[in-house]
Amino acid sequence: MKQKHINKQNLLDEGVALLMRQGYHGTGLKEILDAVNIPKGSFYNYFGSKENFAAEVIVHYITPYLTQLKSYLAQSPGNALGALTRYIEESITQLEQTEFTGGCLLGNLMGELGDTSQVCRVALQGALSDYQRVWATGLECAQREGSIRLDKSAQEMADLWVDAWQGALLRMKIEQSTAPLKQCHQQLLGDFFKAQ
Repeated sequence: MKQKHINKQNLLDEGVALLMRQGYHGTGLKEILDAVNIPKGSFYNYFGSKENFAAEVIVHYITPYLTQLKSYLAQSPGNALGALTRYIEESITQLEQTEFTGGCLLGNLMGELGDTSQVCRVALQGALSDYQRVWATGLECAQREGSIRLDKSAQEMADLWVDAWQGALLRMKIEQSTAPLKQCHQQLLGDFFKAQ
């Protein structure tokens, strides 16, 4: 069981890297299997299909981001806005270090599979909902602390944040610059969301 778990984790890790770099349609099953040296039968035993694999990759991809953001919020009692800001600033730094490659796997796959694969669409919806929920929790904490405006709900602002951030990530890719991300951060967390 232990080796099976390791094999599956290796497949998911490689899936994140390949789908980020090449997209779903640009990544062949043989390429995935060769990268982790696992036979085709094992792949189908773990996932059943490439489509199911992509759905699990989506969950595997978003989980560390959720964990990190929750951790920052837990480590910053009384300063939720600071925790959200730190999370975004570190995300921007990481994207600069990788020279703007990839962007966000969720955004990439939403464009590629959002209206063609029911299995992946459900996984993408779940991942986005989880991400929005953590943002709403952070914004709600910041509202209680007095740093975020109260005339908009935390959920409305979380939805706006995720929509704007995804758009900024796409612009980052074509402009080869984190300027759109910094602008999104400043205009929303640094201005529009803030309590006056």
